[in-house]
Amino acid sequence: MGSIAVILDQTPFVDVLRAVGTIAEREGIETYAVGGTVRDALLGRETSDIDFVSVGDGSGLRLASAVQTELGGSEVHRYENFGTAAVRLYHRPSDTHLVLEFVGARKESYDRASRKPAVESGTMEDDQLRRDFTINALAVDVRPDAFGQLVDSFGGIADLNAGVIRTPLDPKTTFEDDPLRIIRAARFAAQLDFEIDPITLAGMRLMADRVNILSGERVGVELNKILCSKKPSVGFRLLHEADVLHHLLPDLVALQGVEAVDGIRHKDNFFHTLKVVDNLVESLGERSCDDTLWLRWAALLHDIGKTSTKRFTEGIGWSFHGHEERGARMVKKIFRSLRLPVDDRMKYVQHMIRLHHRPVALVDDQVTDSAVRRLLFDAGDKIEDLMTLVRADITSKNPKRVRKYLRAFDHVEEKFKEVEEKDRLRNFQPPVDGAEIMRVLELPPSPAVGVIKEAIREAILEGTIPNEHDAAYAYMIEVKDELLAKLDADDFRDRR
Repeated sequence: MGSIAVILDQTPFVDVLRAVGTIAEREGIETYAVGGTVRDALLGRETSDIDFVSVGDGSGLRLASAVQTELGGSEVHRYENFGTAAVRLYHRPSDTHLVLEFVGARKESYDRASRKPAVESGTMEDDQLRRDFTINALAVDVRPDAFGQLVDSFGGIADLNAGVIRTPLDPKTTFEDDPLRIIRAARFAAQLDFEIDPITLAGMRLMADRVNILSGERVGVELNKILCSKKPSVGFRLLHEADVLHHLLPDLVALQGVEAVDGIRHKDNFFHTLKVVDNLVESLGERSCDDTLWLRWAALLHDIGKTSTKRFTEGIGWSFHGHEERGARMVKKIFRSLRLPVDDRMKYVQHMIRLHHRPVALVDDQVTDSAVRRLLFDAGDKIEDLMTLVRADITSKNPKRVRKYLRAFDHVEEKFKEVEEKDRLRNFQPPVDGAEIMRVLELPPSPAVGVIKEAIREAILEGTIPNEHDAAYAYMIEVKDELLAKLDADDFRDRR
């Protein structure tokens, strides 16, 4: 792996490491860069957070204040009880904002009913003992005379070279203390493309039910990070193998298994789903996870409605009719349990799930323009995301079949383009709006206005009239009497 000091000198933020070391030396504080900072530097991965541990009571807070005074930036949080502080610093050479975390070396003890530790000052060895995995227990001195001097008490470098996730202590102790580490093990394996040490994996399985004390928010953060990895299935398979996933996403695990009737089987929808997520992530290429996280969630949850809609019909086989709507309705409960945002982002996930089978029906050459218009109208500016999901949903192991389906979807997208160029339905806005309907027909705000708007929209989607103002206006005049008379008749019936 080469000299640690040389490797650190090649990182974009070596000037910050050396500056903090110089300040620490001046203040007489023994200080180390630790954890993910060291791990990522050795792996050549980018980071925007740099963690420092200093030895001595109050040393973390004192060093944070000295760094802020000399390097500038702003203190973003300070916890006197825990002896921790963070400084947000603009790093001009890389045009990046860094968060420098400072903490005094400490040891922790846990109550079984909580994941919040009791904390007291400790040695550097105590601090390393409390860390989750050997690759995160590495520390390097940053003081000038000892810059790059490695402290590796648990074989972290060997595990880093071997690509192994392993706990520094007995896994039972590590996971008993903080069960979030069980999920983090799977997350690091997915992010780093590492394997989990068999003894550590057995410990995850043994302590699996401990994850039930975790807050949904902390679990959601870790699942987001797994979804943001290059191959999310690695993390989800490990959580499933360790008997953890059913505590976190029981509706997803319920998809696992294959049932057969008269020799007719359906596919395992759990492993199909993991393949869909991997396909999606691969197809997204370099698009950031910030921009695609909710599409990734849609891929993970797109088939969760299949468990409760599964049916076998003689002469037809297995079906999952209505699983799209059922699955979309299940999303809110899942998002609430994980403290994920119950807002437009959740509605986007639900929308993708509701629509994800619609493009399949458009493959037929005999499909009408009306069906194409309706999907374009319903999907709006999310049509590209929808088609990305639909293509990812092809998981056949037969390459010829995959190519056949992909060509079919190419044809569907050609239909989209033709209809869109003609009818301009992307982000549809009614050519005659409610205000104009009320003014021209002398109507007050009422259900009648909505009925007329809907009639105009339906006429456009059916191809009866073009998506143009004059045609929509003429159609409104043509059908107004019939629609208003029907509304009056319905109102009369309701009053009887």
